[in-house]
Amino acid sequence: MSSQADQIVAVLKSRGLRVTPQRYAVYANLLGRYDHPTAEDILSDLNQSAPTSSQATVYSSLQALREVNLVREVLLEEGVCRYDANVGPHHHFRCQCCGAIADIPWETLSSLNLQTLSPRWQIESYEVTVRGMCDRCQPKEPQ
Repeated sequence: MSSQADQIVAVLKSRGLRVTPQRYAVYANLLGRYDHPTAEDILSDLNQSAPTSSQATVYSSLQALREVNLVREVLLEEGVCRYDANVGPHHHFRCQCCGAIADIPWETLSSLNLQTLSPRWQIESYEVTVRGMCDRCQPKEPQ
């Protein structure tokens, strides 16, 4: 087993999870991605070489990983749940044209003043989604 594989196994065990081939595969897939895939995207990836995972298995693996804070759900568009193995604090950018999603470092938007919000609200956490057009979708200026 490679060093990265050993690390994945160790992380799963340290969180009290039983290491199954499917759970390992789902977590390893997410660790190697930055596109915030859906469960269907992950299933498609896993089954490209040899169909061995079911939709139910992927969903149950994601739920188990989420419960121990190794994965988080990202809701950037209505009705679509995406997953992210980056569970540290950060924000997101979503291209309105192509749908690309990118992480924005937490510090980039650290100057937000939450004290100006209603004093009746007890804020526990927040995440900002910035929407716009990525560099690939922006019209190119003639040279």
